Amino acid sequence: EGIHLTYMPFIIKAITKTIKQFPIFNASFDHEKGEILYKDFMNIGFATDTKEGLVVPNIKDADTLSVYELAKKLKDLQTKAIERTLQLKDIQNGTFTITNYGAFDALYDTPIIKYPEGAIMGIGKIIQKPVVKNNEIVIAHVMPISFAVDHRIIDVADAGRFVMMF
Repeated sequence: EGIHLTYMPFIIKAITKTIKQFPIFNASFDHEKGEILYKDFMNIGFATDTKEGLVVPNIKDADTLSVYELAKKLKDLQTKAIERTLQLKDIQNGTFTITNYGAFDALYDTPIIKYPEGAIMGIGKIIQKPVVKNNEIVIAHVMPISFAVDHRIIDVADAGRFVMMF
């Protein structure tokens, strides 16, 4: 139906399902009150490269959308970002961000958390590598990921569990 399916809508879907298991990853820290704020909505941001630099629109209520709907929203917001027609509402109230440096053939990078969010996941270029599966060496597609969390609210052990569930 005119929508090119990439890995990203599937990654966003997997992230939303994992966040439901670990709601702290959809939270932020309120400096003034010294409290953790849990969000009751899931707005997943994605870094988008433009001529003016990176911009991070977010898909509102991403957890309620199908993979197909996520793909449509991604395409729409990417187009708006490139054409410089994003509105303030398109970039406000993100709760978790994904940055895809794999689009530039990079395997790893160090993602920086977008304030006031509590976490960001970076995804690298998906490559084929030999892996062990059922005690046999096979060629598989492997997606390297990196993660950054706000350690005031998320500890490394939870980050590790989050990544393993993802």
